Amino acid sequence: MSSTKGQVIRCKAAVAWEAGKPLVIEEVEVAPPQENEVRLKILFTSLCHTDVYFWEAKGQTPMFPRIYGHEAGGIVESVGPGVTDLAPGDKVLPVFTGECKECRHCKSEESNMCDLLRINTDRGVMLADGKSRFTVKGKPIYHFLGTSTFSEYTVCHVGSVAKINPDAPLDKVCVLSCGISTGLGATLNVAKPKKGQSVAIFGLGAVGLAAAEGARLCGASKIIGVDLNASRFEQAKNFGCTDFVNPKDHDKPVQQVIADMTNGGVDRSVECTGNVQAMISAFECVHDGWGVAVLVGVPNKDDAFKTHPVNFLNERTLKGTFFGNYKPRTDLPSVVEKYMNKELEVEKFITHSVPFSEINKAFDIMLKGEGLRCIIRMEH
Repeated sequence: MSSTKGQVIRCKAAVAWEAGKPLVIEEVEVAPPQENEVRLKILFTSLCHTDVYFWEAKGQTPMFPRIYGHEAGGIVESVGPGVTDLAPGDKVLPVFTGECKECRHCKSEESNMCDLLRINTDRGVMLADGKSRFTVKGKPIYHFLGTSTFSEYTVCHVGSVAKINPDAPLDKVCVLSCGISTGLGATLNVAKPKKGQSVAIFGLGAVGLAAAEGARLCGASKIIGVDLNASRFEQAKNFGCTDFVNPKDHDKPVQQVIADMTNGGVDRSVECTGNVQAMISAFECVHDGWGVAVLVGVPNKDDAFKTHPVNFLNERTLKGTFFGNYKPRTDLPSVVEKYMNKELEVEKFITHSVPFSEINKAFDIMLKGEGLRCIIRMEH
């Protein structure tokens, strides 16, 4: 691998030239890593809804041409100056947010919201010099979330790369670098249901099902899945859901339905839709005295959360979480170990697989709402 160190690598990448148009497999030039950067050989990447959302460019700053992708697994090809904790050949997961290990957030045991490397969807260049490491025929291509994994090689800041167990199968654990860890951590690290408690999960996409999986790992006795799409209920049983509520089936608010089912409310709830009404329901459906609701979904920028203050006075707690409160470099390796120790199943999240040449098929699958995660095999 070291034969390419310090040199420009020519490889294939799927470039989004304009909003909503199929990605084009291009030959790109990938520059060597600069200070505190690493160049990775991506072996497997998967498609997350965030990629689709920014590719569609409805309601956020359009930035094209761009290389999307942020849920992936790969191997370090080379490291730039100043990088001491990664070396060529290390098995890694690139992450859409980072851990510089030096800011107040990184030094706090309670936060994972790094000042330097927190998610920034509007930044399309590297921090070291404000430039892109990708070009096509000399034209710069923007980065996405500091990862850009829809490329056979990519360059990331060292703080956004988690070194993992060298025996971990990347075609499985790559899905732990974003959505699955977000949902899992929301339950394990933030909601923290006690054994035997009840949990409501709002939204049964990949993140919600990971939250349900977390509730199952905690030993929750009742896990209520809430979704407007009843076809998701059967699949959710594999992730520990014991009961289901479709708000469309009831003429009273869903929080009332849940309270009636659980003798006054669930012990914990986790909201994974981003819909502000679901957020309010998730808070109002927890039991007074000890109920905790955790918000995971990203709301519309104009949304406002409204609830009566007495809900707080009645000793309910409302919390939010970002990436499941996991610090990428410090904590992700242990999530991979949960999989290696057979505590956590990730295979059931992986419903499809396509070769890199058919990456647009992964977008079609997600746009049709079929499946959970589609693995894209880079196949060098």
